[in-house]
Amino acid sequence: MNTNTSEKGLENIIEKHLVEINNYRQSYSADYDRDLCINTKLLFEFLQNTQPHAFETIQKRGKEKFLKRLSEQIRTKGIIEVLRKGIKDLDLQVYLYYKRPVSQLNPKAKEKYQSNIFSVNRQLYYSLSNSNSLDMALFINGLPICTFELKNEWTGQTIKNAIRQYQQDRDPKESLFAFGRCIVHFAVDSNLVYMTTELKGVNTFFLPFNKGVNDGAGNPVNTTGLKTDYLWKEILTKESLSNIIENYAQIVEEKDEDTGKIKRKQIFPRFHQLRAVIKLLADAQQNDLGQKYLIQHSAGSGKSNSIAWLAHQLVSLHNTDHTETVFDSIIVVTDRKVLDRQIRDNIKQFAQVNKVVEAIDKGSKQLKTALEDGKKIIITTVQKFPFIIDEIGILQAKKFAIIIDEAHSSQSGETAGKMNWVLSDKETPYGEDPHDTEAEDSEDTINKMIEQRKMLKNANYFAFTATPKNKTLETFGAKTSEGKFLAFDSYTMKQAIEEEFILDVLKNYTTYQSYY
Repeated sequence: MNTNTSEKGLENIIEKHLVEINNYRQSYSADYDRDLCINTKLLFEFLQNTQPHAFETIQKRGKEKFLKRLSEQIRTKGIIEVLRKGIKDLDLQVYLYYKRPVSQLNPKAKEKYQSNIFSVNRQLYYSLSNSNSLDMALFINGLPICTFELKNEWTGQTIKNAIRQYQQDRDPKESLFAFGRCIVHFAVDSNLVYMTTELKGVNTFFLPFNKGVNDGAGNPVNTTGLKTDYLWKEILTKESLSNIIENYAQIVEEKDEDTGKIKRKQIFPRFHQLRAVIKLLADAQQNDLGQKYLIQHSAGSGKSNSIAWLAHQLVSLHNTDHTETVFDSIIVVTDRKVLDRQIRDNIKQFAQVNKVVEAIDKGSKQLKTALEDGKKIIITTVQKFPFIIDEIGILQAKKFAIIIDEAHSSQSGETAGKMNWVLSDKETPYGEDPHDTEAEDSEDTINKMIEQRKMLKNANYFAFTATPKNKTLETFGAKTSEGKFLAFDSYTMKQAIEEEFILDVLKNYTTYQSYY
């Protein structure tokens, strides 16, 4: 009984904030169709208010037919695509969600966005076969998007109990827990947050969704509330949740190299990924070109996804006046041949506009064509880059974002010197300008870049790495008043190990001397 009281206490806190501060509506299980997984009352209220003609047609044809059609579309395509694109019902285009306006200059788009109904349902009874209920669920226009199991460690119930409840007591065969039906499932207590995008019974895998503290696991002490209240105060605001739905959440397809089978996987950003990309976009929007950013994210932290999210959002990034785009082209450079295809595939799947991504795998002519055809995202490798740059010097686009994957000293030296030449206004061939300070051997160039902090003024550098060397920190990091160089954003190896997300390779390490 104490546990229930405790859970209800946490439910009260979250619901109160969502309703009173985040302007959510309260919704109830009585209006929820357990078979179709839709709050029909809120769905039809949204359609009637925003698309009266479509609503009238749906009424004439029969609401039940439309509901079954909608539920089937969510089952096959996933909730993310249905929210983004709506559905076709015979000749009728029906929108289930209106995106955030690109700027505040369009009052009609703003009005449409504000017509979305965000709601919270406590104790959602979801099963057709029993009276099981979830602690909490969030809906947009009557469609479920997030579920929650809430615990309080003061009564002996922790995050582990919430995870175990999803693994053992929540049947993945239930309609609500089918793949793609919801965007994410959260396990929450007052100290920690974990999440999963797919329930698989006891094999359900949860990822940490925590801020980290002192470069380690967990969340910092919160003097004004619970350690985990960033979840409902920051992540679950209408604006933030809309941003995730529109730009981050995605169903991607991965090919099993052994079996050749295509596997669908639903992606939801982890906290450090969301934090880093949002910070980078805001800083790039507000400052002049010529910035450099070092993103130090541990191995296994999802760097490929972070790079994909950043690349496809930099394409449409506008200045603060919304009068022009910040960058003409985004160049993604990787020195990991094995992951080159993975990064290409990720960016192509996350980019929601077709034909904006070009992977350079055939040489300089392909790159020249890509630039002339207006390709916004160009992906290449460090190994290929030096072979194609001699022919593209005449294609001098003015504004670039250069995203460097696994940045280290190889990005300095000769390759970096050639990259800087290509993206500058110089017309003389590389290495032939007597005043060209980049036309030096690798060691000279590294030393000069570190000493002079010389970076292009018409490009921003976004360097991702797990373990930056001192040279990388000095080249891409930000210098503090104490003379130290720091990363723009960090998700450390220490945090990943303490969260048990990756193994501690030193845990069972023994020196030869100790062994013998």
